[in-house]
Amino acid sequence: MTDYKKLILGFGIKEGKAYSWNGQAEYGKPLTDLARTGCDNGADQVLLYDHSENDEDHEAVIGLIKETARTVDEPILAGGRVRRLEDVKKYLYAGASAVFLDVSREDNVDMMKEAADRFGSEKIYAYLPDITYIPQAEEYAQLGASVMILKTSAQVPSLQELGEIGESGHEALIFCGGHQSVQDMAGELKIHFGCPLVKGAILTLEEESMDTCMEMKQMLKGAGIETDTFESTVAWKDFKLNSDGLVPVIVQDHKSSEVLMMAYMNEESYEATLATGKMTYFSRSRQKLWLKGETSGHFQYVKSLKLDCDNDTILATVKQIGGACHTGSRTCFFTTLAEKEYKETNPLKVFEDVYGVILDRKEHPKEGSYTNYLFDKGIDKILKKLGEEATEIIIAAKNPNPEEIKYEISDFLYHMMVLMADRGISWEEITEELANR
Repeated sequence: MTDYKKLILGFGIKEGKAYSWNGQAEYGKPLTDLARTGCDNGADQVLLYDHSENDEDHEAVIGLIKETARTVDEPILAGGRVRRLEDVKKYLYAGASAVFLDVSREDNVDMMKEAADRFGSEKIYAYLPDITYIPQAEEYAQLGASVMILKTSAQVPSLQELGEIGESGHEALIFCGGHQSVQDMAGELKIHFGCPLVKGAILTLEEESMDTCMEMKQMLKGAGIETDTFESTVAWKDFKLNSDGLVPVIVQDHKSSEVLMMAYMNEESYEATLATGKMTYFSRSRQKLWLKGETSGHFQYVKSLKLDCDNDTILATVKQIGGACHTGSRTCFFTTLAEKEYKETNPLKVFEDVYGVILDRKEHPKEGSYTNYLFDKGIDKILKKLGEEATEIIIAAKNPNPEEIKYEISDFLYHMMVLMADRGISWEEITEELANR
């Protein structure tokens, strides 16, 4: 964990629905919508507590975790229904960055060391249902738990009690109860975060308050508590402004690097962007601040802001909701003025293009297509070819000619993409899984 204090959204899941973390209060919106709103607006992580009561529901929860992992960029902590080591693996494979084991279950404590040895200590947390388990924190740390998650309800542990966690040399996450106002919750967080051992808080938020994490962070920042907010490394006075006192902003999608739009900022809109994490511009036509998405819902959530070498242009990478253009288009740059054909060499773009052709063959078979031949023969044929190509790579790697291994790897990747298309796996899912590791 980093030095700043983390705000973590806590949810319970059962019967395919999202609840408060303890499984008592049901939310009206789907889990993915709630998690997306919270993370886009400042939440650092998501904790998902599996309240399933049978294996069928447990598998449905695993599916929801997968869907949530595909929806948000932030890390996911999962746990709640761990009966065997296989359950830990399922949570991790579903997209969780770490799994918590409830220490009130003896079998969870017994498997803690084995889980830490197999998956890595950084992926195993200990969930302490109440403060009576604090004296055993050192034992859980020795077994391999890297973080203690402490359930507190209305009780705020004393520094002495939290000190016992500190003796283990490990960090703690602590629950923050549901409050009616952002101010009240920020007030409780100030108490928890007054202890240096507490590195994060799991929040229970009302459905209509899912977008308040950045607001809470700004309140904590005002109290001298460090959270993950946007801080400018260059003061506005050092920006080189145009004749209107503005700075142009070029906006790119943070994943695809596609250029979405260009707009302008003044000092007030720049400071609003840093404070809220939402792109806010200065409208030259209306002569006032313009929060992108305020009327359309097509918000732009900041991922990074960079300044060019002359200090006169900002490059923003964002998570774009909906289209960036007022026409409804994804990007404002959709009119081609002139173009020259060229060979695409961006690795991921090439993979996506080839994968797109394979998907098109699957949906619209073409006579004589080798790809359709593989789909027609089925999974066994695809796997046989994939195995053959893997063997060819090994043989080529033993030969001195580098061209041969490039050719064989390309063959393997093509057949792998056929398998991905057959099993319904996208490149985005693969890259997200690699990023999680």
